[in-house]
Amino acid sequence: MVERHPILNVVSHLVLGLGVLIIAFPLYVTFVASTQTADAIVQTPMSLLPGSHMVENYVQAWRGGGDGAGSTAPVGRMMTVSLISALVIAIGKIAISLLSAFAIVYFRFPFRQFFFWAIFVTLMLPVEVRIGPTYKVVADLGMLNTYAGLTVPLIASATATFLFRQFFLTVPDELVEAARIDGAGPLRFFKDVLLPLSTTSIAALFVIQFIYGWNQYLWPLLVTTNENMYPVVMGIKRMISGGDAANEWNIVMATAVLAMIPPALVVILMQRWFVKGLVDTEK
Repeated sequence: MVERHPILNVVSHLVLGLGVLIIAFPLYVTFVASTQTADAIVQTPMSLLPGSHMVENYVQAWRGGGDGAGSTAPVGRMMTVSLISALVIAIGKIAISLLSAFAIVYFRFPFRQFFFWAIFVTLMLPVEVRIGPTYKVVADLGMLNTYAGLTVPLIASATATFLFRQFFLTVPDELVEAARIDGAGPLRFFKDVLLPLSTTSIAALFVIQFIYGWNQYLWPLLVTTNENMYPVVMGIKRMISGGDAANEWNIVMATAVLAMIPPALVVILMQRWFVKGLVDTEK
């Protein structure tokens, strides 16, 4: 048992405060840069006080059409693409993983364990390894520059399948027997028993998978060539072109701040469910 001591409390709070400063300072600099003019940012040293062009910069970033050398696509459109992609990826991963884990745990069929381990082994094959053949399939199906091309190859999740399988194995057999006695079929048991018990796990995985989908860069870089289908993370990179003088860094930083808002809101709004889903032991 760890003893409480005033000195240890002070030290721990100092360490936590230092960690917060290290993490928050780059975010603060990004916000300050997003409120200044492009000329003020490239000056040395840059002012660490917010400027007076915040509304102007954010409106220009949201609507697009700047004067920079890179992409000037509207951030509003890019964030819509990112939002749709992240939601489809998160919901798709959870839905497929729930059904696959349910089949592996509660159905008896030949080579059941083989199929589970085949799914699990795919954890050793990240997108970067299979990106060539995956792109070939997507291109042959005409899915370039589409939401399907952005999301379908990223929907399957061996990690979520494994986590749901481990959870389903902890569900008492008495619940299964009670459902059979009541005349509930497999899908009824899945909907009325397993899904309510899995709520916290689903919420925790949704937060993780939403951020995973929102932060995608490599795959969208390959399957999108139309500015209307750029996700916001890729759009930020496309906005940077040439030297410092050729970029509107104030618009780039405003875009970066806007890109951080949706995942931050998801974490904040679902924090209680997210933490409970990771540490809950009363399952």
